Amino acid sequence: MMRSRRSRYLSCAMTLAAALVFTGCGNDDDDPEAPDPTSSVTSEAPETTRSGVYYVVDTRAGLRLARELRAVPDDQAPEAAVAAMIEGAADPDYTTTWNPATEVLGVTDEGGAITVDLSGDARTTNVGSEGAALMVQQLVYTVTEALDEDAAVTLLIEGEPAGELWGVVAWDEPVVRDDPLGVRVLIQIDAPTEGLVTSSPLRIEGEAAVFEATLGWRVLDADGQEVQAGFTMTEQGQTFAPFAFPVELEPGTYTVEIIEDDPSGGEGGTPMSDTRAVTIE
Repeated sequence: MMRSRRSRYLSCAMTLAAALVFTGCGNDDDDPEAPDPTSSVTSEAPETTRSGVYYVVDTRAGLRLARELRAVPDDQAPEAAVAAMIEGAADPDYTTTWNPATEVLGVTDEGGAITVDLSGDARTTNVGSEGAALMVQQLVYTVTEALDEDAAVTLLIEGEPAGELWGVVAWDEPVVRDDPLGVRVLIQIDAPTEGLVTSSPLRIEGEAAVFEATLGWRVLDADGQEVQAGFTMTEQGQTFAPFAFPVELEPGTYTVEIIEDDPSGGEGGTPMSDTRAVTIE
């Protein structure tokens, strides 16, 4: 038997009081201000932080690590940073030799002891001994930058100790960062990021470990013609130290290059450098 409107209202109100459930408790008349039950709830975007993710570049001193600052979720920064390392860089000059099918199964931090668990695809790559050793440091630098730069890192593959990897190295104990002077590229642009669209003046920031704290820089236009050049200083020589300076530019597309000062006059090989492509509106 069909219940009266009053009976339905009392039943619904009792359900509301007992369970705090609002569905089905309106009257039969259309309410233009009532929420649309078919609409989806929009959640706020997660807060992010910038973490250094490391990639590989070929230099006069062999393979080195270069850093990109990437936006990663606050609550999953180490996992997202490692995933970005595997995925690859925005800068076309940077590369990674980790198998792109590799999944990050988990990252834990127990007070200076970090454990990274990757899927079995991490065992598949094609590198020599130099590249394999740098892959180890690439992962160590990336995950420790997100958590604790002084921590030691243990690698698991599918929950088991990694052991021998890629036929040329073994990861069977915790690994810490090697000396950055022997691992990192000596010139590092942190800002602008690759492909940035911004306004003038362009602020250029980074780190470098160079002779007498001196760096050369230049800006090339879309045709590769030099439009500006000069020198800048880091805060300290022969160790990684920050630099920053502004450049006034007309609207257009440019390549910014920071160049290692070469006291050997070319005898030490091609100076290390770093570049970023930017657009000024």
